[in-house]
Amino acid sequence: MPSHRLNKVQKHITKKKGKNVALHENSRDTRRLQSAAQRDDKINRLSAVREKQNRPFLLRIKSFQSYTMEHTSPLAIPEIQAMIDDFLGRDDEELATLKAERRPGRPPSTRETLLKQNQAMEQGEYASGFWVPELEDAENLKQLKSWNGQWSGLPTLKFARISKDGVKRESSFPPKGLS
Repeated sequence: MPSHRLNKVQKHITKKKGKNVALHENSRDTRRLQSAAQRDDKINRLSAVREKQNRPFLLRIKSFQSYTMEHTSPLAIPEIQAMIDDFLGRDDEELATLKAERRPGRPPSTRETLLKQNQAMEQGEYASGFWVPELEDAENLKQLKSWNGQWSGLPTLKFARISKDGVKRESSFPPKGLS
């Protein structure tokens, strides 16, 4: 489906030339249509890349949203750390089955390698400060429960980094390094 901008260009050319008029190969109108189509392709490519980059953070926040659905009062640091540990162990079963299915002496599968790398990265992040929604604030907890699952709804939430040692630091949105 063409985007708004490409539709605008097509509509303008149709209005000017009339319906069912063939355009010359190198005409000004053909170049306008081509550049509008290229612009749309570029925008679609960039938005797909952006969505792929944001997906891990969305999944993380959705997980914490589902963990907190039964809680009505703000959570303490040990409870949040238990949720983080639960979140970090979400792929343990799949890793165990992949390892069990692998024949002795065979290298790990690509999926197993990716899961191990992801776990190692998240464990490293947890050691320095795991980026999570602020769950000690009652208002923020309420906003998290009513969050619609969209990236655009996240700037209204507060975030924190909680380390394995129990140290909590305020964080920004979107997450940048160790902010």
